Amino acid sequence: MVVIEYTQLEELIIRIRDISGFDFSGYARPSLLRRAGRYLAKYDMDLGALLDHIEPGGSIVYELIQELTVNYSEMFRDPEYFKRVRTEVFGYLESYPTLRFWVAGCASGEEAFSMAIMLKEAELLGRSLIYATDLSNKVLTSAREGVFTLGNTRTFSESYMMAGGKHSLSDYYHVAYNQAVISPELRKNIVFSLHDLTGDGVFNEFQFISCRNVMIYFTLELRQHVFRLLYDSLSMLGFLCLGKRETLRYSGLEAHFKVIDSTLNIYQKIK
Repeated sequence: MVVIEYTQLEELIIRIRDISGFDFSGYARPSLLRRAGRYLAKYDMDLGALLDHIEPGGSIVYELIQELTVNYSEMFRDPEYFKRVRTEVFGYLESYPTLRFWVAGCASGEEAFSMAIMLKEAELLGRSLIYATDLSNKVLTSAREGVFTLGNTRTFSESYMMAGGKHSLSDYYHVAYNQAVISPELRKNIVFSLHDLTGDGVFNEFQFISCRNVMIYFTLELRQHVFRLLYDSLSMLGFLCLGKRETLRYSGLEAHFKVIDSTLNIYQKIK
């Protein structure tokens, strides 16, 4: 691992912002340091050499952005969360003629596919559209393909059953070339699109927003900015879901939400 000083990291953040428009200034520094160091080690270079190679119109800056963003996910991650949404939230959403969901920071699509499966089993998928967004084109390309390593399906299947799954997870994918390919029936209700939570604005109104395990990498100031974006994107009485280590506290919007589950961080917009 290549060691980078904090002052050098700030120089890198400014250089990326000036060239690409992606602004990492609100990201937690320890995470950025680890990922930048890993990138330098991968290509056996120091920071000076990297800065020399980053230039407008080049591809290196975008490769670096992919490395600095967090792209880990899995299907039915935190099964108790999905079980709670299934039992406490879907009953309320049944009253809507059409439904729009937003999975923000979707990585390679696992959470969006999990949501689609739950909606299908609740007989809501036909009137639902799931927008799944990320700032990484690389992971979005993977998400659109809906292909997963077959070895991961055992863990995914266990989580699916713990989340209250009604069938077998294998009902929702087929195997091809030793990979699991998500059913087209699920994929057709999902729109994968590029969106930067820290720089882009509201693009639709949603009855349900999942933004889990994303803001733990942001500073407080940036979290407040993103919370405002999510609040403005949520319809009245819509639901906002955060990760288990995340909270609305210090968002400045606590009074605008009712707590549905304080452990799993499920909230409903009330004003």
